[in-house]
Amino acid sequence: MKIVACIKRVPLTETQAKVAADGKSLDSAGVEYMTSFYDELAVEQAVKSKEQLGGEVTILTIGPGSASKELRESLAKGADKGEILVDDNWSMRDNRATAKALANRLREMGADLVFCGRVATDRDNASVGPMLATYLGAACVTDVVELELSEGKGIAKREADSGVESYEFSFPAVITCQKDLNEPRYAGLKGIMAAKKKPIEELPLEAEDNQIEPLSLDLPPARAEGRIIGEGADAVPALMDALLNEAKVL
Repeated sequence: MKIVACIKRVPLTETQAKVAADGKSLDSAGVEYMTSFYDELAVEQAVKSKEQLGGEVTILTIGPGSASKELRESLAKGADKGEILVDDNWSMRDNRATAKALANRLREMGADLVFCGRVATDRDNASVGPMLATYLGAACVTDVVELELSEGKGIAKREADSGVESYEFSFPAVITCQKDLNEPRYAGLKGIMAAKKKPIEELPLEAEDNQIEPLSLDLPPARAEGRIIGEGADAVPALMDALLNEAKVL
């Protein structure tokens, strides 16, 4: 059983974004990175699937060699090995190019079950997982909140506007992970020490051309500072006037 969790390194959520000199990308100077939150759910589900069905878990990412930091964190939680498709231009790849590059490698690996986060917390597009399944010709269930697996097949529940939908699927399959699917485990000291000895392989990226190109990037305008209207019941008329005539939300 070959299980793969695809992860993406993203800037820390408290990063103060700055536009780079080219005017269409983020300035990476001084930026620290983390594994995208939903991808942590994917790692946890991959490890839980191995614990249930056996097999091997590989963590796969596209990025620079320094992405080994995020891979080591996943290996410390129970994954067996990691692979980096090395690409110094990883942050500028569009979703199609990313999905095709991942699919090329996953096809070579013969992956049976692939887990992705439902969305990356930097761009919020939620499209790489379904695209990946399309290129692989695999089953796909998105936004999964509950999963039951057996030999060669599974049942997934996903949240939809109309309620919770249940789907039965066979392997190979791509599952994108939503909140409530699991609670990612913390890496203990034993896992952290073991992760140092687990292999991480750097492979050349089979680059695909982007179909979209950013033209410009602008940060949102700074929010106006708040102010205290007053205290107690006497401040209510002034507050209502500010909401009606200044903020215009009433």
